[in-house]
Amino acid sequence: WIGSDWVTPNTPTNPRWARMCRTAIKGSGAYLNGVPIKVSSVKELRESLLVTGFSYASDHSQQRSFELFQKFTLSSHGVRRDGAAALDLAYVACGRIEAFWEYGLKSWDMAAGSLLVKEAGGHTIDPQTGADFELTSDRILATNHKLKEILLDKIRF
Repeated sequence: WIGSDWVTPNTPTNPRWARMCRTAIKGSGAYLNGVPIKVSSVKELRESLLVTGFSYASDHSQQRSFELFQKFTLSSHGVRRDGAAALDLAYVACGRIEAFWEYGLKSWDMAAGSLLVKEAGGHTIDPQTGADFELTSDRILATNHKLKEILLDKIRF
């Protein structure tokens, strides 16, 4: 649920996930079941587990996602595709994965998760421009501060 400055992004699609309540309040941190969470501290791309998604539209963004999937698969610990941007962003916030990127999303896919990442000490960025993420965008890159420039350099090739 999204309030003016706080969110509770809960997506209980699996019974064990239903017991995980992620919350964030702007300026007050991010939490998992009331315990503070932080993004990963991994600083090497080759040690990083990345996650992405693919747009449903058959357009340039889908082709770009496939190119990046291949590039990052060869240079990272691995790339996964989970299928839920909100959950992927929550995993970045919890430090379970080092980065998530996707093109062709809607604001509701990213709103709660982007706040979680920021409040957990991470960055949310427009992967095309490198600017701070805005809800009007249809793309996002979320990661820790140590990998931000490394990932942007590879994305912008």
